[in-house]
Amino acid sequence: MSLVGNRPQFVKAAPLSRALRAHGTEILVHSGQHYDPELADLFFDELGIPAPDHALGVGKGTPLGQIAAILTGLEGLIAATAPDLLLVYGDTTTTLAGAISAAKSGIPLAHVEAGLRSFDRAMPEEQNRVTTDHLSELLFCPTPVAVDNLAREGVTAGVHMVGDVMLDAALLFADAAANRPGAEAYGLTPGSFILVTVHRAAATDTTEALASLLQVLTALPGPALFPVHPRTRAKLEAAGLWDAASRIPDVQLVPPVGYLDFTRLLTQAGAVVTDSGGVQKEACLHRIPCITLRDTTEWTETVTNGFNILTGLDAARVATAVATASIPATAPDLYGDGHASERIAELIARFTDAH
Repeated sequence: MSLVGNRPQFVKAAPLSRALRAHGTEILVHSGQHYDPELADLFFDELGIPAPDHALGVGKGTPLGQIAAILTGLEGLIAATAPDLLLVYGDTTTTLAGAISAAKSGIPLAHVEAGLRSFDRAMPEEQNRVTTDHLSELLFCPTPVAVDNLAREGVTAGVHMVGDVMLDAALLFADAAANRPGAEAYGLTPGSFILVTVHRAAATDTTEALASLLQVLTALPGPALFPVHPRTRAKLEAAGLWDAASRIPDVQLVPPVGYLDFTRLLTQAGAVVTDSGGVQKEACLHRIPCITLRDTTEWTETVTNGFNILTGLDAARVATAVATASIPATAPDLYGDGHASERIAELIARFTDAH
């Protein structure tokens, strides 16, 4: 049983579901954590992900409320289907709920993107990933850094360095993304605009943070394109700041875009400004300078290898970082060889056969 619930998980499931189904039966469950069709149905359709076998439909709510709803839905589903193993991705509310469900149901848990650490326990994502790792029997690490992080916590059994399934997806959909309309559809010149994404609670859940975000957007040195997450738009509207954001010169606020369109825009951008963990890594994969509106990151190798600059929501630091950001002439392949999905599927098949 595979459990997904948000955009990055849909992307990761695209190559991994194909690999899993070559080895056995996959029951795909969509929690409904991203309930907006702009962020859910769109990704399933364009990436060719199999329709979910079960949709829990948890919808809007607080993280605790969503966890409770997922736990309730999974309890009956696990009892009815008796899966050999539950697979979860990343560090979301859906991931944590799946980990707890597996532990309480007595079935093995496998975690894709195990071992990532920002070392900031105030981050909900850090809480989710640490708890999930310590409940997992199979831990699929994207990088050697992740393996080392787990070892420092005493977790060595069931740990496998497999590479990153996001690289698998990037390679799988490269041609399709290259054929999307891209920057020209927004009147922008490739290479001369900044792509912006913002959605995390730290940047959107208080009026002060939103005001800082508007200062960041105002300070950007050049035209910017900002596909606005529905959650972020709702927060701006509730704070009475949507109109002000819409009037910032040279910043286009547009509806969310799918994975293929986003990838095309990312590859054409001069730089990306984001608070997303996944986008930091995607920018690195495509060799695009990244400026991250956070003080910590779980993708530490993007910083140490010169692809990513951490600025927080400091407008002056962001403007300077964008103006000076560059990509190193040479860098190691940080995320494997594009065959992580096949390795994960083979390891799961071996594990379930043995149990």
